[in-house]
Parts: sequence; structure tokens; C-alpha cells
Amino acid sequence: MRSVFVTPILTLFGLSTLALALHTKNAGPEEVELKFHLPPPVPLSPEEALADFQVEPGFRVELVACEPMIQSPVAISFDDQGRLYVCEMRGYMHDKEGAGEDEPTGRVSLLEDTDGDGRMDKSSVFLDGLVMPRSVLAVNGGVLIAEPPNLFFCKDTDGDGKADVKEIVTSDFGSKGGQPEHMANTPVWAMDNAIWAAGYATRLKLRGGQWLRDSGLGRGQWGLCQDDVGRLYFNYNSDFLRADLLPTEAFSRNPLLREASSINAKLAADQTVWPAHPTPGVNRGYDAKTLRADGTLAKPTATCGALIYRGGLFPAAYRGNAFIPEPSANLVKRFVMEEKDGIVAAKNVSKGTEFLRSTDERFRPVQAADGPDGALYLVDMYRGIIQHSSFLTHYLIANIEARKLELPYDRGRIWRIVPDKEPRPGAVRLPATAEERVAMLSHSNGWVRDAAQRLIVEAGGSQAAPALTKLLQDESAAPLARLHALWTLDGLMAMTPEIVRGALRDADARVRSAAVRVAGRDLAPDLVALTGEPDITVLAQLCIKLTSINLPEADAAAAKILASHGKNTLIREGALTGLRGREAAFAKLMVGTDPAQSAAVVGDLAKLLALANKAQPFADMVDLAASLPKGDAVQRAIVKGLSTSRDAKSKTPAKVLWLDAEPASLTALQKLTGPKDFAAVAARLAWPGKPGAGTPPKIVPLTAEQTALYEKGKVIYTTLCAACHQPHGFGLDGLAPPLVDSEWVLGKPEIPARIVLHGLAGPLKVGSRTFNLAMPPLMQLSNEDIAGVLTYIRRESDWEHTASPVDAKFIESVRAKNAGRVAMWTMDELKKGL
Repeated sequence: MRSVFVTPILTLFGLSTLALALHTKNAGPEEVELKFHLPPPVPLSPEEALADFQVEPGFRVELVACEPMIQSPVAISFDDQGRLYVCEMRGYMHDKEGAGEDEPTGRVSLLEDTDGDGRMDKSSVFLDGLVMPRSVLAVNGGVLIAEPPNLFFCKDTDGDGKADVKEIVTSDFGSKGGQPEHMANTPVWAMDNAIWAAGYATRLKLRGGQWLRDSGLGRGQWGLCQDDVGRLYFNYNSDFLRADLLPTEAFSRNPLLREASSINAKLAADQTVWPAHPTPGVNRGYDAKTLRADGTLAKPTATCGALIYRGGLFPAAYRGNAFIPEPSANLVKRFVMEEKDGIVAAKNVSKGTEFLRSTDERFRPVQAADGPDGALYLVDMYRGIIQHSSFLTHYLIANIEARKLELPYDRGRIWRIVPDKEPRPGAVRLPATAEERVAMLSHSNGWVRDAAQRLIVEAGGSQAAPALTKLLQDESAAPLARLHALWTLDGLMAMTPEIVRGALRDADARVRSAAVRVAGRDLAPDLVALTGEPDITVLAQLCIKLTSINLPEADAAAAKILASHGKNTLIREGALTGLRGREAAFAKLMVGTDPAQSAAVVGDLAKLLALANKAQPFADMVDLAASLPKGDAVQRAIVKGLSTSRDAKSKTPAKVLWLDAEPASLTALQKLTGPKDFAAVAARLAWPGKPGAGTPPKIVPLTAEQTALYEKGKVIYTTLCAACHQPHGFGLDGLAPPLVDSEWVLGKPEIPARIVLHGLAGPLKVGSRTFNLAMPPLMQLSNEDIAGVLTYIRRESDWEHTASPVDAKFIESVRAKNAGRVAMWTMDELKKGL
């Protein structure tokens, strides 16, 4: 929700606001000129706001709920009986300074339409006393509610509409007091029966009443949704729509695939917006590139809460479209989604107008959602100020003061969009029996299908399995129904090898692709036999699965696919997810195949080895390059890949990789490739006696006592640290920076000791990348525990770390030296100690 801004300006004048901007790095110019002669905006009643909407022909907007029933809504979720949970961030931005954000004024309300007229008429405060709650998801007969840093499961067990159960699911769902727009949000029960969230690198699964954690990838800023096949979509404040084109969890296996285009893929080339009125009061409105000559916003600055419409109520041309709020421009944009060979693109169909827009400057749509009636629902935060205080510029503060936009902050609306001239649809209420729920998997409304699948999986047991198997094997059933049946069986852990084999032969590629995903290792022979599969998306899934199996016959099958499709990005990147640690060996399998295809694959494998910073695997790839004829396409690709630097944008030299002796293949390679390319590869390697290489790092073996401390630290790291920094140490985007080769880990030991003891807040630069995250203090750990963890991360052999160990006395001295400190450390403070 970052960069969700405010409104136009009253008169033309200049104003200097030297002391107002709270975040100096985002303050913009101190002398600001407010342009355009516009009358002060007047807050509109719900009825007046409804009349002001401009919606695409063929649709109408209806009011579902408004103040005083709800205030400052930021998220909604329907339960299986059509009741609506509303998350209300009532403490947000009461003034320019953000006063009151630490007060427990937030709540989640439960709304009901008791008379069936489409308007919510009953409200219960389901849970209150919350500080800046940000998300809600109806699940398992209750609700997940996010109040950073906690994600709670709450439930009403006595039917009074109020939660009487409140259990912590996880305590790393954002940080207390952090930036609202830069923390975990929008948990979604996806088709794979996992709960994913935007800005959160862990996926959750409900199994037997227990919440299980698994690795994923943290991406997106505010909002998350899925399409009919379970692909995840999200966005960033200035980018309307992105998606993971392949399963997100596969890429967590290979942390060096950060730049893969199959995940976090940008979908919209044309990001033009067309507000209904001048909007010069956006946060960067002083920048000439932000606004058109008429004062309207040209590109998004606050996009959030995207939806891939799956409701089934809209005309066919609108199904599968993306509907995306842009609250700073007071509009909702529509994109038509196009797909070819698994590559998805968002086509901007609006020219000079939008699907929905308003001249009401307080119309702030922040989430779009499907409903149980097939309609499209919008959460409208309805307020003047929506930009958080930490990012307010002098320019925007001047607008706020001139326009008196701080009030009101206690309003909010939920809107529904339905086809015009059609009777108001009724909400579908999910039935109680397993057989009836299985039947709902064939419903035209994707929300209903998702809810039915979730309810069956939550219920567990084997009662639904026969009906699900029958549906999956029914060739006359709709492909999406068969797809849901497959995933529901998987969620129940009721899949059998025979059922999966049948699904692998399904006539629909979407079902075959999912069957490959759920297939177990015992079906390796069946998967190996599928190399002739014609569909690109199935082949990409097949390469993910085959390389994860790590069997010679599976690798050979993956190589066979790549020999024909290596240039295809989805297929190639899918294979790379499972090849970490086996790059050079797999590259040898590609030699002798079509060079146009194999060069793309081997080049990427060489790049991954260069990024891994491991000496022997790097040398193994040099050996392969030297064994190929001069000018060979694969040889050129290897050399180019090995020349890659992890911090190419940084002036810091790439890590030197030390070998015991000069490899003979390096001399051979020099005769086969150009001097510039060879020099880049040779510069990465060093050995004793190499001119100009200096002295090899001296590695002092750990004593028995230090080794015991190392082993203890490894256990603590695995249980306490690996969820964020990951077992491989490369961290997760949006959650934790890498530890491998980090100067913050391998430098003076006092630095990581300070971070563990007192935490770290704000931006942290690691190599060429900057992480704007917070690590909580861990002062409760003993001196010996901290010494063990630091010894482990500074000497982990798999990371090729050789820094000095740390003992408990040293940690004791650091703790005593900083005994009076309360605040977390900042990067600038720590730099003074480097």
C-alpha cells in the first residue's frame, strides 16, 4: 500500500516545509509549488459517492456496507455461509505524524445480510483491541487475523459473533510498529492447499488441525490472488501486476535463481492510467514525469489488492481479467489476460477511461475480491490521507495542509459490481455433506470451487475420496472441476499411484501439469516416459520434478527435454530449480546435443556456478569448457556464464576462489577463447604461487571445544534462524538478507554479535543489494548460544566460510559494553565498527 496518495490542490503558491517531512530520504524538494486551481474536496456520503462512479457500460455498482458499521477497511474475506469478515485498520494516519498507530483501536467485524437484499444489516465486533491489523482470511471454521508481528487463528465457538479462541499461528508475520505497506499481508488458501501471503516467504499448511510451515518466496507488496490453475498474482506500488508462472516453492530450492523470469514476472507492458479528474496531489507530484499536462496521473504509484476475476457472473469476455485498484488515482483498472505456452501477459484495454473511476478524491479502493455470489467486491478505505507518514514528502504535506485532508479518517465502504440489467445474484452457501461439496467443484464461480475444496481438505478423512476420484476420472466433467478434484485428493493425502498415472494421461494439459506436480518419487519411471509431452507448461513442470528426483535416469530425461527446448525460458528455469550442486555434471549431459538449445542451458548452469562462489565446481566447469572445440557455442556460453559476478552492480571485486594448484584446463582454455573472456574467468581462480594472487587464506582448524560450540550453533541456527535466512544461507527476498559471503557475517565478530543481541532496523546493504528489513533482538539467548551460532555461520564449510570462531566470553563482553542500549542497531551505526 506504499505510495497511496492524496488529492489535488486549492491554489497556485509556493511553500517551504523544512521541518515537516518525517523521512528525510523521501522528503523531496523543500521548496514546493502547488499547482491547479481546484475547489477543496468535500467528503461524500455513500449515496453521493455511488452517484459519482463512472463504471464501464454493462455494469452497475452497489453499496454493501459503510460507516458507521465499518471504518478504514483494508481487507475482507467471506466465509462458506456468505458472512463477511472485515479487517479495519482504524489507527491508520489520523494526522500527518501518524499519531495513534500504536493504540489498540483496530478490529475485525463480522457482517451479515439477514434479509437477503444484498446490503449488510447485522454487524458484530468479532475481535477488537488490535494494533494496526492488516489481513483476514476465513478458514477452518474461524479466521486468520494478522496483527504484526502475529498471525492469529481466531474462532467463535458459541455462536455470538465474537471470537472466544485466539491462538498464535506464527509470530513472524511482519514486525510490530513497522511500515504498514512493507509487511506480510493477504493470506490466501491457494489451489495447492497451502496458505500463501504477499511479502511473506513462508507458506502455511493446515494438517490435522496443526499449522505446518514450509519455505516459499517473499514477493509482492500489498495483495495476493490466484487464477483458475493456481498461479499466484501480486503487484508493487508502481507495477500493476506480476505473477509466478511456475510453482513458487520450486525456486526456493535454488536460491541463486533470484533473477529467474518465471517468478515475479512482470505482466503489463502498458501501465497507463486515466483518472477521471486531475490528481496533482500524489506524493511525487512535483516530478514532471509523474503528471500529464492536465494534472492527471500518468502511471500507477499506489496499485494494490489485485484480483483475477473468477466469479463466473460477468460476461465471458471479462472472466479471467485482472481488476486492480489504484487508490491514488481513485480508480480500478481492468487488464485482459493473454497466455501462450505458459507465458502470461496483461493487456491494457483502457484508452482514455477505466473500468471504474471516480472524481471523489477520497475513493480509495485497496482490495478487489470475488464473492460467493459471483460479483466483484471492492474495499474502499475512504479517506484523504492514505500515504504513510514515513514516506510523506514536503510536497504532499503542503497539499494535506492546504486542502485540510486529515479529516475524516473514520469512514469506509464495501462496494459490489454486478452486470447491469440483471437480477441481483444470491450468495452461494456451501453445503455440509462431502458429496454435495464435491459437486460444488464443478461450479462456475471460482470462489465457490475454492471454498468447496478448502472445506473438504479441512474436514479430512476419506469420505470424499471416492466421489473425488470419480470426478477426476470423468472425461465429460469440466477440466477445472477435474483439476480441483486432483488437488483436493492431494490435500486429503488420498492420491494413489494409479490415480496419478491416470491424471498424467488426462486430455487437458492443466490437469496433466498438476499431476506432474503431485507425483511422488515412486512414479519416476512414469515421469521419465513423458519426454514426448507436447505442452510447454507440462514440460516445465516435468523438468522441475525430474531434476528434483536426482536419479541418473531422471536427469537423462530432463536433458532430453532440454535438448529440444533449452531455449524456452520456462522449461530451462524449471530444470535449474533442482540442479544446485550438480551443475557441471548436468552440463556434461548437454554436450553433443543441439548447440542452439544446449548453449542456453549450459550457460545458465555456468552462471549459477559463478554465483555460488565454490572453487572446485567452478574448476569443473572450466574443465568442461576446455574439452570442447575452439569456438564451440557451448564453450562460449560456459565462459560467458563463469564471468558472471554475484554483485555485478557493485564495485566490489568478485570473490577469488582458491585451488590447491593451477588447473591444467585453464591453460588449455586460454588457447581456445578470446583474451578478454579468458581474463574474466582466470581472475576468479587463484592458487599458491599464482602471480599477483597474494597469500591463500589461512584456515586455523577448530579445537575440540570450538567444534562442539559449532555443532551446538548449527542446531540453534536450524531451529531459530533457518526459517528466514534459510538452511542454504542465501536468505529470502523480502524477508532476510544472505549470510553467505556477507561482510556483516565475516567481518569483525563484534558486528554480528551486536545484531543478534540488539537487532537491526532499516536498510542494510549486502553486496550490491539493499534490504529494508528488521531483525528482532535475541538477547534472551545465552552467551554460549550466540557464540555457537556466530561460530557456525562464520565457519560453515558448505558456504566456504573461514572466519574466526567466537567464544562465550567475547559475547559477554559485547553484551556488557552495550548493556544500556534499547534501540535496534542501524547500518550506519554498525559501519562505524567495521
